[in-house]
Amino acid sequence: MTAPAEARTGQRSAPATALLSGTGLAKAFGATAALHDASLSVEAGELVAVMGASGSGKSTLLHCLAGIVRPDAGEVTYRGTPLAGLTDAGRSALRRSDFGFLFQFGQLVPELTCLENVALPLRLNGLRRRPAERLAREWLERLEVTGTAAQHPSDVSGGQGQRVALARALVTGPQVVFADEPTGALDSLNGERVLRLLRAAARESGAAVVLVTHEARVAAYADREVVVRDGRTVTR
Repeated sequence: MTAPAEARTGQRSAPATALLSGTGLAKAFGATAALHDASLSVEAGELVAVMGASGSGKSTLLHCLAGIVRPDAGEVTYRGTPLAGLTDAGRSALRRSDFGFLFQFGQLVPELTCLENVALPLRLNGLRRRPAERLAREWLERLEVTGTAAQHPSDVSGGQGQRVALARALVTGPQVVFADEPTGALDSLNGERVLRLLRAAARESGAAVVLVTHEARVAAYADREVVVRDGRTVTR
């Protein structure tokens, strides 16, 4: 899939209708500066690939946008509301409801079955077990891993486990999905499958996706690309 012409010629400025926007972001860990004046915006239904070499700051940018890490400077807004104005509890609630997460190694809870893993965000949001597991089962079926429901993460393949993790990321109906190197631990065939399912699910629900990767073949699934180089966002 080829990025639109406007994306290939340069990064768009943050639109007034941006669902999620980070501007002028800076972050240092001790003496190590991870971000310098980085900016990124994403609209509803848009899939943006954040590219960069290892250590470039792309994962730090994702963590700032998701409210996991507080930037030292700059501002992140979601639906026009600055995340800095929310309490820790407010940001945590936002991550449980409006934000979904898909990580490189899935990070499924090993003691829970795959069905229980997918239902977990719903249970944390107060939904009772039976309706939570019913929704979880629907997502496992949708992502073609129904057979994993009663299995534990250690008993399924890497590709199956990542689709279970994707189901967990999507089960709450998030407005933004943050995917950090989601295919990095998979072979090319399973990686392509996860990317197709992620893109299709996001398109259907209208969710925005921020996809961190260092691989061009992964970024090709995005609507546009933003490159992070030495902590700064660069047009491409």
